[in-house]
Amino acid sequence: MSSILTNTSAMVALQTLKQVNNSLDKTQAEIATGKQVANARDNAATWAIAKTMESDVTGFRGISESLSLGESTIGVGRQAAETVTSLLTELKGKIVSAQEENVDRGKIQTDIAELRSQIETVVNAAQFNGLNMVKGTDQVNILSSLDRDSAGNVTASQISVGRQDLTTSAGTLGSGQVLNANATASAGAVSDAGNTAEITFNNGDYTTAGLMARITIEGRQIDFSGAAGLDQNDAAAFFEGAINALQLDGITAEATGGVLEITSNRAFSGVDIAISDLAGDAAGTVVSEINGDATAPGTLSGSIDERAQSVTFSGTAAVQNGDGYSVTVGTQSFSYVAGPNQSFEDVARGLKAAIDGGRLDGVTAQVAQDADGRWQLQVDNNDGSLAFSVLGNAGGTASGGLFGLEGMDVRTTEGAQAALENV
Repeated sequence: MSSILTNTSAMVALQTLKQVNNSLDKTQAEIATGKQVANARDNAATWAIAKTMESDVTGFRGISESLSLGESTIGVGRQAAETVTSLLTELKGKIVSAQEENVDRGKIQTDIAELRSQIETVVNAAQFNGLNMVKGTDQVNILSSLDRDSAGNVTASQISVGRQDLTTSAGTLGSGQVLNANATASAGAVSDAGNTAEITFNNGDYTTAGLMARITIEGRQIDFSGAAGLDQNDAAAFFEGAINALQLDGITAEATGGVLEITSNRAFSGVDIAISDLAGDAAGTVVSEINGDATAPGTLSGSIDERAQSVTFSGTAAVQNGDGYSVTVGTQSFSYVAGPNQSFEDVARGLKAAIDGGRLDGVTAQVAQDADGRWQLQVDNNDGSLAFSVLGNAGGTASGGLFGLEGMDVRTTEGAQAALENV
């Protein structure tokens, strides 16, 4: 039974007013905070998710700033590298000009020194917020992302950028693992003494007319014909005169009795020799020897090695960042320390640049590969005899990518040639 005090219309109006007030409070809260869920009381689950996402958004803003900073840093390094490339191209032009003898090499050397100074200035100034991408070898990590897994664990992702060292620093040899087994010197000294080959003509019948022996040296063919009254001494003397008459660069011949000695003073190339068409006599054959290797009628091949001594590097070992090798020539030592991703070719060329920069009288260097593909540093000495050795150690500080630039000197013909090879 209804109470006479119950006012249904008033109750409905009151409920409606309460709902309107609640909606107004909610709208006011949303306007004030900008959020539908302002605190945990509004919706605990949604609030927790929103807070996590809000945290991630803040992190992404930081990542964006990190990427912008990284972009600027890399941009400065790129611009520096392009500028250095242009300066090196100009420097190479100067070195090429110095190959001509009828030029003022002193003035060219001054221009080279100025370009070198500009390169050093560019490299030293190429930093952004204290970070230089063209000095040092350590990688630079740039924050690129935050990754959240299903369990809520967050991990940071990095973009690794390798620096390209464009300094001329010599590096520092380490004192770590001994690497001597990776580099072998061919001798204990480098000297100006030429290498020789001996061809021995044994006693036989050299009196019969016709071809008795043929020597081929550096592709040049020399034939000796028999005649009455001739012997092995005449054969050796004939070849002595014929070889010397060819005036082959660095090659001389001398006969002593029936022995012909051929000497080569070529620094970086060997000499191929072959003797063939050895005639026979009634008693048997005219036998010849090259360096003690005998033959009957037919062909015997030999060679004279280059005068230079060499450091041969391992064909199987890897070069690690900080591996350093030092070559001693006479009383001076020349070293190179490898950086990341370098090979024994880089080590050999670095050591050559160091030796060229040392400007030892009569000493020249060259990089080559042996028959097995192993890299070699070849060192020649045209002025007396000097001690020669090599050692290696790990754990050093890498030499700069433009190592050897400071040692370039084009004021002499030899220096100009070495600079052209190195640049």
